[in-house]
Parts: sequence; C-alpha cells; structure tokens
Amino acid sequence: MNYIIMDLEWNQSNTGMEKEAKELPFEIIEIGAIKLNSEHKMIDEFSELIRPVVYKEMHHITRKLIHLQIEELEKGRPFREVAGEFLDWCGEDYMFCTWGPSDLSELQRNLKFHGMELLSERPLAFLDIQKLFSIAYEDGKSRRSLEYAVDFLNMEKDIPFHRAFSDAYYSARILAGLPDPELEKMVSYDVFSIPKCREDEVHVVFDKYAKYISREFADKAEAMADKEVVSTRCYLCHRNLKKKIRWFSPNARHYYSLAFCDQHGYMKGKIRIRKTEDEKVYVVKTLKLISEEEAGKIAGRQDRARELRRERRRQHKRKTS
Repeated sequence: MNYIIMDLEWNQSNTGMEKEAKELPFEIIEIGAIKLNSEHKMIDEFSELIRPVVYKEMHHITRKLIHLQIEELEKGRPFREVAGEFLDWCGEDYMFCTWGPSDLSELQRNLKFHGMELLSERPLAFLDIQKLFSIAYEDGKSRRSLEYAVDFLNMEKDIPFHRAFSDAYYSARILAGLPDPELEKMVSYDVFSIPKCREDEVHVVFDKYAKYISREFADKAEAMADKEVVSTRCYLCHRNLKKKIRWFSPNARHYYSLAFCDQHGYMKGKIRIRKTEDEKVYVVKTLKLISEEEAGKIAGRQDRARELRRERRRQHKRKTS
C-alpha cells in the first residue's frame, strides 16, 4: 500500500454574497501531494494550480498567506481536469494522509460541486499526521502548526511553507519519521459521507478506546432512542454493561455516561451529536476505560448539569410568573 500525503490551498469569498458561497465556501486552487511506498520512501510527487470558476478575486488573507495572485491561477487548468489526473495518479491501493482533518472534506465538497464522483460513499479512513505528531511527541490532545512540528523535530526548512506541495512535502517527512509504526493504526475518519444504513456504520477499536460513527437520523431525539447509539458494550470482552450513570447532557451537543465492567472496570461513554449537510444528524460515540478517580469526575459533571437545569427552570419560572 502507498501513502498519499496531500495538501490543498483554497480561496474563499471576500463578501459571502455569491450564490455558491454556501454550497462551495472554499474553492480549491492548488493540489500538492507526495507519494510514499510501504517503506515510507518518496516515490513520486504531484503539484498543480487550478483555475477558479467561483471566486475570481483572491481573499485578502489567502493572498497574504500563500503569495499567489489571481493572474497566476488563471494559467492553471480546470478543477475537473486536475482532480481527475490527481486521483488517477494516486493509483489503486493507497491511504490518504493530511495535516489536520479538513482537507479531505473540502476535496469531496469540490468534487461534488463539479459533478464528480466522491472519494467514498461512507466515512473514509485516513491518517491525520497532525494528530499522530501529538500522540508521538506531546499529549495526544494538542494540535500544532506544521511549521512548529518541523522546528520541534529540527528538520531542515529547505522550501517555503504555505503552498500545497511544500506543506505536503514536510508532512510526508514527519510521517516517514514517526518513531512507532504502530501509530499508523490510529486512523481518523473523514465524515463528508455519512453512513446511509446500519451496515455502513463504523465500529473501530483502538488501543485505549473504541469509536462508533452512526448512520444519519432525522433529529437528536431519534438518534438517542436508537439502541446501538446508547449501548455501552465493553470493547475488550464485548459484554453489554449496566450503566452506573445514564446518558446525560451538560449542553445541547454532548452526552456522557458511566458504566462498569466486572472484568475491566469503569467505562466512560461520550456521544457527540453532529449535523449533516442536509440538516439531519449523526452520532460519534467513544467508549473508554477509565480510572475510579476519572469516574468520580463524570459523577461531578452530572451534578453540575443537574444544577444548571434547575437554575434554567428557576429563571424560566421567574420570567413567566
């Protein structure tokens, strides 16, 4: 299998008044990529400018950041032509790798806008090198800039940053130098395409947690009524666990629960409710085994959520009385 380390540059509206602004908020103007083989050796590269059709003026921040003029882009080729050539160049057996989570969604959004086939009809596994850098060298939660990572690793900065090819080049060097090959099992999922049926839902188990990405639901109430969504199954012994604390929400988008496995201990559940492109919802659920001390924090969070609800009711009562 090859690795396609990809970076995109895009332009956007200066006004937000274009009718396409909602459908295509970011128009891709450059694709850069490095191809690594299974041994992490660079075997090929791709770099192309794209002639814009939606935003014919450079956004002022984009112009300062990537030092491209609209006149240069006018010499580029159409998106359909460049994107088609890029996907052919990727080959048959490969995995996308990007610095951060947004590039694949924007690529698919641009493919859809131009009437091209999407990369996948379900969530697409990829390697988020930014996340892997954090896991390898920091706390696993922080998200650093690409230039920070290059400086941290004392890499030679032999080409400028903030162009698609150069950022792909540096990202590829970071991926190739990761200290533990097992990190590549920590895949991320681009969710531009949501599962349309139960068979397409994502269930994946990592070393320290499990993740589930649901099909789409009409609304939050329908999602939280689904048995699979609210289940708390131990991802090590696969037993359904009785909840110590049922699902509760400290806000409108996140839910938490606490269950206990006789064999493996306390397990925290977290549900994030996310909206789809057509205003429906889907669920990303993570289950993680935690310490007794961390379990106590979940109970404290539930107490604070209850107090918040009571306070809202008191305020509502005062306003309506």
